[in-house]
Amino acid sequence: MDVSIKNITENYKDRMERLVLFDPLYILGRKTGRDNSGKSIDYYGLGLLTLLFFFENMLIRNKKAGVLQLAEFLSELTQKEYDLNFEEYIKLAREIIQEFRPPSGKRNYREFFNWETGEEEIIQYSILKASHFDAKTNTQYYELDEQGLELIFATKEYFSEFQLSINQLILRKQLEKGEFVGALRQIDEMRMDVRNLQDKIYRIKHEIQRNIVSDETYKRYETIVDDIHFRLSRENEEFEELKSFIKDTKERLEHETHEDKMRKAYGLIIRIDKELGEVHYEHRKLLSQSIDMKTAALSAAQESLYYIGIDSFNFKDQITNKLLSTPLPLEASRTLVEPFLYLEKGEFWSPLAVFSKQRIGKKDIEGEGSSFLEPLEEWEIQEEMRIQQENFKCIMNIIMKAMDKANRITLKEVVRFIKENNKDDILEERSFYDFWILLHHISPIKIEKEENQNHTLDKVIELLDEKYKWLNVVEIAGKLQPNNRYVIKNMELILEEK
Repeated sequence: MDVSIKNITENYKDRMERLVLFDPLYILGRKTGRDNSGKSIDYYGLGLLTLLFFFENMLIRNKKAGVLQLAEFLSELTQKEYDLNFEEYIKLAREIIQEFRPPSGKRNYREFFNWETGEEEIIQYSILKASHFDAKTNTQYYELDEQGLELIFATKEYFSEFQLSINQLILRKQLEKGEFVGALRQIDEMRMDVRNLQDKIYRIKHEIQRNIVSDETYKRYETIVDDIHFRLSRENEEFEELKSFIKDTKERLEHETHEDKMRKAYGLIIRIDKELGEVHYEHRKLLSQSIDMKTAALSAAQESLYYIGIDSFNFKDQITNKLLSTPLPLEASRTLVEPFLYLEKGEFWSPLAVFSKQRIGKKDIEGEGSSFLEPLEEWEIQEEMRIQQENFKCIMNIIMKAMDKANRITLKEVVRFIKENNKDDILEERSFYDFWILLHHISPIKIEKEENQNHTLDKVIELLDEKYKWLNVVEIAGKLQPNNRYVIKNMELILEEK
């Protein structure tokens, strides 16, 4: 059998110790607690969040982190997910902490069979430890123990980017000691590290092209690519030094091949030279890819910011709705739509223009010709808004009476109802038609009250909020001319009950 049992079982206890650290999380994951609405509680995820909570408190040097503080954190984090009161959050926090640190004060332990030594052994570990006790409030505070920190580090690849460099250092030490069999095994690990780097660079390249939506994101990815390129350059230098070292070792062993031991070592060093050369070749390709990624992918991503900006612009929300829902002065409206007008416009005057209708505006104070009306003051805008809100509420009341108990009605039926009830003066008002046009533009409308909102439909929302959850207005066939002044497309108004 080619596989070495000794190599496989070497340091078995150390590896088991790292696996055992996850036991408290698995125990939490098997719990089946539910909140007051019957929703299952994610003990496994909350256990990890608890560790991160204590880790963050260590970073900010806060030594007063206990059950109460953890309960406040979990309550703030999960209040939208779970139906629990604060006393129940305290109970949940205490339950999680006791899993990481038994109430007896004894360390957690795990019995296992050590396949390296062939004996039953016990691993003891401590995730949380007591840090400080406040006698005045009878409060115990906790912090992560050394193995708790190991567990946190195991959940994130803090040092994965340096793994290849670490393996290069180990390989050099093995070559200096003449451990050629172990060196071959180390080269195999380096080959896997290079493959992982290939996957990482491929993933980052596609993330760059897909995820860059702002200049800030672009700069962050640019920094990542620079770091990768710098690290690959350093690793390439180390490969060159290893190659030189192996060459010197091979030349030295060439003169000592008369002994069986040296002949075997010489065969191993030749194999090491060959396999390390293959790994180095794959690594050089990564270095080339990182240069391409820095020049091509980042440049393409920077250009894509322009097109992303175009795609993310919503004309209906940012222009149309703004003009229809908020009464704006003439100059403000013109300024809003000006970027979308023609870039150039040639004006030609015709003598026939003297016979056309003339615009008569308000004369300015000095009497120099005519001018547009001055922009409204803020209080005037608010007053206009209030009036329009009342008008829309009145129109919606009439529509509700016309609908009776139904959930849908056409504009044609509303107009007929208004005429039958001798309220034709409503059809003379511009607000009636503005109301239908606005509903059609922004529907479907979710009927819910929002704080600190000032919109022309606020009164309508208040009117419908108790019974309905959606309002939708769609065009249907036909045109209506309620009077000689206005013509409007027929529409259908649909209300969806809660």
